[in-house]
Amino acid sequence: MLGRDQMFPQDCPGGHQGMSTGAGIDVQRQLESLIQDFRAGDPPMPVIVLHAEDAADDDRVTELVDELREGQQSHGTRLAVAPTEPPRDDADPDPTAQAVRLLRDLGDSRKWGDRSASYRPYSFPRLGLVRALQDATDDPEMDAHWPTAPAGTPDGNVQREQAQTRLLRILARQRWRPVRPERRNRQALLNDVQQFLPAGVLGALTSLLTRPEWYVAVLAGIGLMILLAALNHVPGRAPLFLWLRRESRWFLTTTFLQSAARRQSTSVRLLRPVRSWRAIAARAYDVAEAMREGGVFPLQLYVLALFEDLRDNHRRVSWDLRGLKRTRPPVLILRQVSRENGGIELIRAVSDVRSRRSELDPLLIVAGVAAHDAPLLDRGTDTGAPPSGVTSRSQPLSRPARLQQRLRHWYDEWAGNLRADQSPSRTNSLPWVLRIALPHEELLQLRQADWRCVRARHRPPVARIVWSAYSLALVLALAATVGVVHARDLHRTYCSAGLLTADRDTELRPAPGGGTECVGISAGGVRFGSHLEGGSDSEGGRLRELEKLVHAENAKVLRGNPRAYVTVVYAGPLSSATVDPSLVKGAEELAGVYLAQRVVNENYRVKLRVLLANGGADMGHQRFTADAIARYADRDPSVVGVVGFGRDLQSSPAVTRRLQEAGLPVVSGTNSATYLPKDFSNWLSLAAPDEHQAEALGLVARQLRGKGDAPYALVLARDTKASQDRYTSEQAYYGGEMLRKEGFRLLPSRTYRVAHGKPELRLHAESICRGEDVPSVIYFAGRVEDIGPLMTQLGVEPGCANRQISILTGDDLSKAKFSGVGGRDGVAPRITLYHAALAELREAASGTAFYQDAAQHLPWLEPGGVTYDAPGFASGQTALAHDATRALYWAASLGDVRQSRAATWVNLRVVKLEGMATGTIDFTDAPLFGERHGHSIVLARVRRTPEGLSQAEVLCSRPAGVSKPLDVKQCSIE
Repeated sequence: MLGRDQMFPQDCPGGHQGMSTGAGIDVQRQLESLIQDFRAGDPPMPVIVLHAEDAADDDRVTELVDELREGQQSHGTRLAVAPTEPPRDDADPDPTAQAVRLLRDLGDSRKWGDRSASYRPYSFPRLGLVRALQDATDDPEMDAHWPTAPAGTPDGNVQREQAQTRLLRILARQRWRPVRPERRNRQALLNDVQQFLPAGVLGALTSLLTRPEWYVAVLAGIGLMILLAALNHVPGRAPLFLWLRRESRWFLTTTFLQSAARRQSTSVRLLRPVRSWRAIAARAYDVAEAMREGGVFPLQLYVLALFEDLRDNHRRVSWDLRGLKRTRPPVLILRQVSRENGGIELIRAVSDVRSRRSELDPLLIVAGVAAHDAPLLDRGTDTGAPPSGVTSRSQPLSRPARLQQRLRHWYDEWAGNLRADQSPSRTNSLPWVLRIALPHEELLQLRQADWRCVRARHRPPVARIVWSAYSLALVLALAATVGVVHARDLHRTYCSAGLLTADRDTELRPAPGGGTECVGISAGGVRFGSHLEGGSDSEGGRLRELEKLVHAENAKVLRGNPRAYVTVVYAGPLSSATVDPSLVKGAEELAGVYLAQRVVNENYRVKLRVLLANGGADMGHQRFTADAIARYADRDPSVVGVVGFGRDLQSSPAVTRRLQEAGLPVVSGTNSATYLPKDFSNWLSLAAPDEHQAEALGLVARQLRGKGDAPYALVLARDTKASQDRYTSEQAYYGGEMLRKEGFRLLPSRTYRVAHGKPELRLHAESICRGEDVPSVIYFAGRVEDIGPLMTQLGVEPGCANRQISILTGDDLSKAKFSGVGGRDGVAPRITLYHAALAELREAASGTAFYQDAAQHLPWLEPGGVTYDAPGFASGQTALAHDATRALYWAASLGDVRQSRAATWVNLRVVKLEGMATGTIDFTDAPLFGERHGHSIVLARVRRTPEGLSQAEVLCSRPAGVSKPLDVKQCSIE
């Protein structure tokens, strides 16, 4: 174990002058060799007992021990000095009691050096628990309560229970800690509060699952810690979570105390507090009785608790890697042990406990003993020399050999024979004691120039640098910075976000005209109505009310029918833009979807759950919404299809393809794209395609042309190059083809731009009205919000103001509110507007329960006031959304059995529902990759009355389910 001189630097840090004797230099070298080995592993640490060969040199040995203490302190060793002064005259002469006295104060971390020694102060919770039990056992209040009747008798059992109750009361008064001065109460409070830190962190993380603001999570964690700390310090009660403390777990599970237990349970579980408390209460009383009986048990328990605490303080695998930072073992100095001061008994107890336990502890004990007391350390020997025939380990090898070589030999021999010497049959010596006899010549003082201070080479451990308080502070600062930045990014990106998590099914995206809007699918707690920045108060309030109703119905479905339901996603415009704050379409469609849900859930076994998906204002973010729906559908097999996507945009093919890849059929109420059913087998729509609308408007155009010369006609379309709109370009194409087919002379088509939400039509109106050839028919391929400015421009331009002009347009004008129904739109004088509409409600009203159901389930409606032409129903969007939802549900619950997603897709081709709001929904003739017939359609006319009001009237119509086309006679303009 001893190395060469060059292995150890010959320096004396901390002002230590070094070892003044040859024996001191060699012993210090031996200690540093053990410390060097301790850095790399766990060598067995002996009790090194130093004594002189000649009794006249006893004082020199004591001086040598003092020099070793000074040297270890200067080297940064955690070192404690036991009070081995001779006992007072009135002290207990019992050597065992004196040995306990030597150990009691070692539970004070200040006895082991200051903070400059290594890492941070030691903690001794196990030794403190043993001291607390000792103090409670010795309390005068217990004297009259110990049982006097024999154990096992009725009186004995009663007395034992009473004594246990009294003992627990005393321990609770002590807070299960030793009686200590008031100046230590602050540290005890901090130790108590530390155990609640994980609970506070857990409370904060739990609150984060609800994704509140970050300060709410912090306040939740701090509040939980304060509450637990307050409950922990209720006077007269045991500390909270006492059984979960590390000292309590050791107290219940160590085999050393099994002999004191009387078949009591040692189970300690977080979720079984009563049983755990009973276990620790029973163990505490059993140990108290054993300590009251005296003997070596209390001393050995103190020694065991000290070893366990020191082992824990040097545990390498720990959250703070403290064992890797404390590279020097703790040293206990016993200056001069004797039988009177309990030192001999203490060393024997150390050896006995180590022999009984299988774990190695890091404590290195250095003791000095008088020459005549050295034989007392032989096991089974009280006085005199070692028994005859037994060679003491302290016997020198040969005088010529240096002490350094003898020390090395003695340690190697001791370590090699340790296993055999622990056997009970080996009674000649204490196995863990290494006695070193120092000859007189080695104890002579050297010249001061020859004094040496040997120290093991020191290199700061990596763990101390990488995982220290400073690095922890840096890591926490970086983590906090990253967390704040990440949380800020989450709050900027997602509609609902916490400190660490977010609902990734919804995102905040730029809205037209500025600001943001929440888009995606609301599968959790997101409410799109709470993110509205535009929209009128009434429309926003209606949307929020509908969201609340849908989520309440979903909760009822999940609570009452966890396995017998299907999920349908409604995807529509559930937000608005500042340039066009209208929420009419989304609110009206959502009302129809909710109405279908309520009717289904009250009348069918398979229930309907509806999830809401927002595609943004004018469905501008429908591609992201489709991706979110598809991702959610991968997680939730109950999703069987989608209702909505009622706006034809450039992204509509990609949206439909994405949903098709996810296996989701789509039933739209208002999307009139002609190409979608031809390109995708999962697409079905209740809206008459743009091509069919243009053909129906051709009946009006044919009458407007007359039989004379071919009149001029013009296609005026919205410019869609800078937008996603595809509906207007489709309308413009099919409208132009229809006018050409009907024999009109087509003027060059015109496109108008939209800037800041307003159409730029003035120059177009001037050019149209002041040109040589003024058209008598204009096919307007635009949006409903553009019709008002167009009427204003044409109504004042010379060449148009006094000329009869007819404007033909598609179904988007069905959303207009003309003067006759209390709306905001109108037509100019001498201009007649003909437009298509998607829902024929008048003929179907007599054969449907739609309006009766609406009056019953929509809380803002009054019974008797719900008609097909009432506000909120006249546009047909509520009816179409209701019918589309009912059709998709019927396919998903065929035979009143919940169907899979794939089966729903197939079942859609056999759907035929009569008595719907728009007539009969019949998909039986819908071919794969082809257009179907039988859509509901209306041709309406709007013109000025003599009173100056705009009046809308139906020219002709056809309810859903009727395949016979309209004709000129039905749609006469006369």
